[in-house]
Amino acid sequence: MAEKLKKLTGRVQSVEGGKGVEGLNYEDMCIHPDVELSEDYKPPKFKMFDGTGDPKVHLRTYCDKLVGVGKNEQIRIKLFMQSLTGDALSWYISQNPKKWVSWVSMASHFIDRFRFNAENAPNVFYIQNLKKKPTETFREYATHWRLEATKVRPALEEEQTNKFFIRA
Repeated sequence: MAEKLKKLTGRVQSVEGGKGVEGLNYEDMCIHPDVELSEDYKPPKFKMFDGTGDPKVHLRTYCDKLVGVGKNEQIRIKLFMQSLTGDALSWYISQNPKKWVSWVSMASHFIDRFRFNAENAPNVFYIQNLKKKPTETFREYATHWRLEATKVRPALEEEQTNKFFIRA
């Protein structure tokens, strides 16, 4: 009888507190509600990902920051949200937290969602046709050209880079 009263009281409180909206308790909102970090744990300062840039690069830099907890998959997933901002954070929050059963499944969904950033990298033909603007010095042009060349996928090798640059 006491158990039934406790359940009923919980339901009434959730309806009154959430105005009839289900799924607002911690267990429903959190990806891994059973994972607790020690009180003295201070998460590292992550480079923030806003939905622009290469998602794979973000995952790599994120994982490199997780010294001491990186092998714990649940903590990796739980802390990932702290490295997101803007559109990336909005995407993450809109996901069903229970669908990611592993780090790989979460990372795969993340890469799929932001894949277009990596796919929009310039190609060799773009670099070949990059011309010096009349308003820029040769040094500015060379710096700009090399910066764009680093974004080419697949990456240009040093020998190819020098050959293209000399021709330009």
